[in-house]
Amino acid sequence: MCWYALADQQKPKVTILATGGTIAGAAATGTQSGYTSGAVTIDAMLAAVPGIDKIATVKGEQVANVGSQDMSFDILLKVAKRINAIAPNADVNGIVITHGTDTMEESAYFLNLTAKTDKPIVMVGSMRPSTAVSADGPLNLYNAVGVAADPKAKGRGVLVVMNDQIHAAHSLTKTSTTAVETFMSPGRGLVGVASYGKNDWYNSPIWKHTTQSEFDISNVTQLPRVDVIFADVDMPGDLIDASVAKGAKGIVIAGVGNGNMNKAAVDAASRAAKSGVIVVRASRVPTGLVGRNVELDDDKLGFIASYELNPQKARILLALALLKQRSLDDIQKLYDMY
Repeated sequence: MCWYALADQQKPKVTILATGGTIAGAAATGTQSGYTSGAVTIDAMLAAVPGIDKIATVKGEQVANVGSQDMSFDILLKVAKRINAIAPNADVNGIVITHGTDTMEESAYFLNLTAKTDKPIVMVGSMRPSTAVSADGPLNLYNAVGVAADPKAKGRGVLVVMNDQIHAAHSLTKTSTTAVETFMSPGRGLVGVASYGKNDWYNSPIWKHTTQSEFDISNVTQLPRVDVIFADVDMPGDLIDASVAKGAKGIVIAGVGNGNMNKAAVDAASRAAKSGVIVVRASRVPTGLVGRNVELDDDKLGFIASYELNPQKARILLALALLKQRSLDDIQKLYDMY
């Protein structure tokens, strides 16, 4: 066997599952803000990253090609099942998912709970389309492959690599509409940093994920409806009532402060809980813990506290929790474990 064939065999093998987003976006010029998401294929994206074949043997699959505002549970189930199908293969050392940034934190958290492998799973996107001057997608993708190829990434759950930073799925959130440094993990900090395919690791997430997760979507084709309702000044309760009337099985309140809401909303949420709808109190505030039985009597009202999860991630966890019958106590424990 020739030396270059041996070297190729020794390189980590990374599979990229492409779903679209800005990283696959295109615009008419390199200096305009408007663009079309999901316009570029994975093959074209890989061709725009010189040297990526030096850090891993990479192959791509086009699972979807949408802007992440159009990401759906149908697509996420497809991605999770594809991960679970290919991860046991010896020719897969790591997996990268290209994805838009708008809903990336939700998708990352969903896959963190439903992927059943300890092999590296890395999500990546960009804030500028592929045709932009100083497009950030190529280097983000290069670094994402470098993380997926790194044995030290194993067992850390789903990671997100953007702007030279490595985030955990549980903690990251999007903080800017347009800036390349949009993702932050304000409560727990970075898992590490990535620099041109080389990584420096800081910590590992402490919550259950992937191989420790109890959530099994192998036979799931549809998730129950869970709505998020935003709390604000003089909030009426009828939006909560309407959510119940439309068939929601769960409601997450993006509450003020420590997951709080006014009396009209509390009364409506209490009615919903008494009717069997699971009500979770989260917060619209970017950081901090939503504590149980602090300003509201959760035990009396039948509410769940989201703890560290923001409203959008609290919705993901509740949708998965509702796939089987659970007591309120059991659901509350999930927010502590995951």
